[in-house]
Amino acid sequence: MHRAFPLLVAVAFLSPARAQDVKRSIPYADPADERQVLDVYSPTNAKGLPVVFWIHGGGWQTGDKTTVQVKPQAFMDKGFVFVSTNYRLLPKVDMATIVRDVAKSIRWVHDHVAGYGGDPQRLFVMGHSAGAQLAALVCTDDRYLKAEGLSLAIIKGCVPVDGDTYDVPAIIETAETRWRVHGLPRTKFGHREKFGNDPAKHRDFSAVTHVARDKGIPPFLILYVAGHPDTTAQALRLGNVLKDAGVPATLFGARDTTHDKLNADLGLPDDPATKALFEFLGKALKK
Repeated sequence: MHRAFPLLVAVAFLSPARAQDVKRSIPYADPADERQVLDVYSPTNAKGLPVVFWIHGGGWQTGDKTTVQVKPQAFMDKGFVFVSTNYRLLPKVDMATIVRDVAKSIRWVHDHVAGYGGDPQRLFVMGHSAGAQLAALVCTDDRYLKAEGLSLAIIKGCVPVDGDTYDVPAIIETAETRWRVHGLPRTKFGHREKFGNDPAKHRDFSAVTHVARDKGIPPFLILYVAGHPDTTAQALRLGNVLKDAGVPATLFGARDTTHDKLNADLGLPDDPATKALFEFLGKALKK
């Protein structure tokens, strides 16, 4: 009797998600690498709903589209279609290829999400950690979407969550100064190695480099851990650059949380960052 209890709990926990329409591992490229796939979560009888496009974290080396915690259900309950994408990873491919994968995935969503109940013209791009850098970059450096025949106009909002690489040269200098001053060993595969050992590339992969006035950059909500010096500094840096260019930018520093917990708690009803997120989405959808 006691042995059956965990199974019953698991079934009860999973049953709400089963009431929804979930399509997994849809290829977004042709031919597609095993990592060039995405999942689509749609509310029952969805039609013309705004779309949340989620980019997972993992240091551009690990991570998976399935680690979305409560997000799909939370967004579907609020009337969104939720898409979670995979992309190829370091060191198998370089950073530029990763960003192109994300743009290609967005192109697939634009072309096909209507068939899953979504509105391709009301897209919100979000991501955590490494995914935050990718989200911010694809929403500011329009070359990646242009290569896919799209423009920033399809994106109604961008929500990077606790990223530390909106300004890559700054985080490299910060980290390397910290190692030098404190006599710490260098990270074997740090930001310098991940983004290529070329200062020009570091600038090019930084969202702050590409922010400009009248470019069609969507409104931003930048979520970050208030107690983390690096992600706080990077959030403020990106927010200031956006505001200076006339782009609406809201910053929310979450307290009493961590890098991973901030991400895991997004979607929970009493979570402060979640409340800020849905308030941001509501305002963006009214415009």
